[in-house]
Amino acid sequence: MTSLYEEHQVALIRLAVLLVGDEPTAENVVQDVFVRIRHKAPRLHDEARLLTHVRAAVLNGCRTELRRRERRWRPTEPDRPPVWSTESNAFLSQNDRELMRALQQLPRRQREALILRYYLGYSDAETAAAMGIRPGTVRSATTRALAALSTEMGGEVR
Repeated sequence: MTSLYEEHQVALIRLAVLLVGDEPTAENVVQDVFVRIRHKAPRLHDEARLLTHVRAAVLNGCRTELRRRERRWRPTEPDRPPVWSTESNAFLSQNDRELMRALQQLPRRQREALILRYYLGYSDAETAAAMGIRPGTVRSATTRALAALSTEMGGEVR
């Protein structure tokens, strides 16, 4: 379990940051997943299956955090943009910031599919396993998401 954490921690935190919008929350989600999974690890002997399970758990943890935020902030702030650090904001071009804003406007499944497939480079099968859906549904969600982003950004997304 320790080697799995050390090897995949950074990639899992990146996934969580893209979904929740800030690094401290992303780190907490990943840490919570590893604490909860520690008790299940002996039953999952295959490291590939364990990694798939961890990715799905991180995705679900991010969903839970976003639902909590929505309930907590709904009365005062109906549309909160993602919280990016000053350093990361300085490195993003205007086009990148527009893309990140447009990405946040997508439905949850489409946003998750794009992040897993194109930003993190997961295959259709890995994305499907992490999201708990079929590979065909992943392809459909990514196609729809790319079309929506293209429309939102004036045909700039391919």
